Amino acid sequence: MTRVAVVADMTPDPRAEALAERLQLPLIATGAPDYSLLLSYRDDVLSLEPADGSSGSIAVDFSGGASRHRLQGGAELVVRAVRGRSREPLRVVDATAGLGRDSLVLAHAGFDVTLIERSPIVAALLEDGLQRARQARDPAINAAATRMQLLQGDACRLLAQWRATRPDVIYLDPMFPDERKSALPKKEMRLFQQLLGPGNDTELLAVARTVATRRVVVKRPLKGPALSERAPSYVLSGKAVRFDVYAVNTD
Repeated sequence: MTRVAVVADMTPDPRAEALAERLQLPLIATGAPDYSLLLSYRDDVLSLEPADGSSGSIAVDFSGGASRHRLQGGAELVVRAVRGRSREPLRVVDATAGLGRDSLVLAHAGFDVTLIERSPIVAALLEDGLQRARQARDPAINAAATRMQLLQGDACRLLAQWRATRPDVIYLDPMFPDERKSALPKKEMRLFQQLLGPGNDTELLAVARTVATRRVVVKRPLKGPALSERAPSYVLSGKAVRFDVYAVNTD
């Protein structure tokens, strides 16, 4: 069982105390040996790291160099897959938000993006990153962040309730069990495996196809199997990953 704690770097530490209370996690001093993962604020950024120091920390930094580089790179393959032939702004749900990097690219392309993250801890990292992005001096980051809304909870349950204003597109980037074939960096893959465990990908894909009005887009490793062995309607392939696109309401 993965044990997670919030680290208070000083006493008192109101921000760490509020986070621990909200997530119902223990609040500890630095160096406690009984936990697997630690949440802490470093230079006003919320980070998650292994307690044993086996790998570096992860945080959501939408203003960082990698995110800015992606936004400057023009229309990415993920944008093409989500947009399809549409030319108007779309309402997109990223139902497996993770650290939100693809959501940022989609929001920068002009889509209104709702992020769903099932882990309260990952959602806290996302919320922290979004708050900083909405205050960013970079107008591109700021504008994209204002088009992003975060929900925390089980995507299957939340999507099943999404009937009044159904999204145009639902985007899925599920965690792949073999990290050697995953689209996620190894450090993030290991931490996410500890936090999340396996998801119900078969149910999620099925629910998504009944809720989206235009298409469901699934990010996969380039040579990985289709999600739940369900053949897509068509595929857009890049150098490292591909996007399987599913028609909706066809089952």
